[in-house]
Formats: sequence, structure tokens, C-alpha cells
Amino acid sequence: MQRALALLVRREHSRKELTRKLALRGIAGEDATAAIERLAGDGWQSDARFGEMLVRTRASQGYGPLRIRAELGTHGLDADTVSAVLEGFGGDWAQVARDLLRRRFRNSAATDPAVQRKAIDFLYRRGFQGDHVRLAVHGQLRD
Repeated sequence: MQRALALLVRREHSRKELTRKLALRGIAGEDATAAIERLAGDGWQSDARFGEMLVRTRASQGYGPLRIRAELGTHGLDADTVSAVLEGFGGDWAQVARDLLRRRFRNSAATDPAVQRKAIDFLYRRGFQGDHVRLAVHGQLRD
């Protein structure tokens, strides 16, 4: 219980991540599960809170909703929790993409088709949806 709490004090963890870290520290599976259940019941551990933190962090790092959704799945969050935390994101994904383009391609000519293609590919690799990419690229051209 103390080891799990020590991990949670540093930052939010998903149940899956917390279970894995406790196993690495030599805690038996059933003991880890019991401790995590108790911590979750007391409000110390929350997959929803972890998901919200991860969405905010990754969005500020310039990642899109598709990539973030995939990452949340790797942390063991169920589909309902993933959908809820992504819908609860207060930001505008197109604006996140636009800001990322400004940081990444600030000195590039916006009318150069090669640079535009590179920017589009970059945003898709970062996990942005097509409509966000179009809005970001066209918004970047106007700015």
C-alpha cells in the first residue's frame, strides 16, 4: 500500500501501470490488486484522472486525438473512459495542430507544395484527424 501511494504522490498512474510497477518492486499480484482497489476506493487512484492528465500533457506536446486514444488504450483504460476524457478535453484540436505547425515550420514558405505535404504528413503521424489537418494547414496559410 505504501509503495503504491508513493508512486501516486509523484504523478497519476493507471491501474495497469501501477500494477506493473508494483510487480517490478516485488509485490505479489493479489497484494498489488488489493492495494490498488483500496487506493481507488479512497480516491487516491483514478483511471479517469490519469486519462485527463495524459490528454492535457500530450495535447500540449502537440499530439492529436488519434494517437492519444491509442496511448490511453495501452495504459489499460476502457473505451468508455477513453471516450469521456477525450470529449472532456477543453481545447480545440485544430488549434493544437495549427500551433504545432507554427512551431515546427515557422520559417518555411506556406505556399510551397512540398512544405505543405510535409506538414500534412507530420500532422497525420502525430495523430490528428483529417478535418483538423485541413483546418490547421489552411489556417496556417492565412496567418
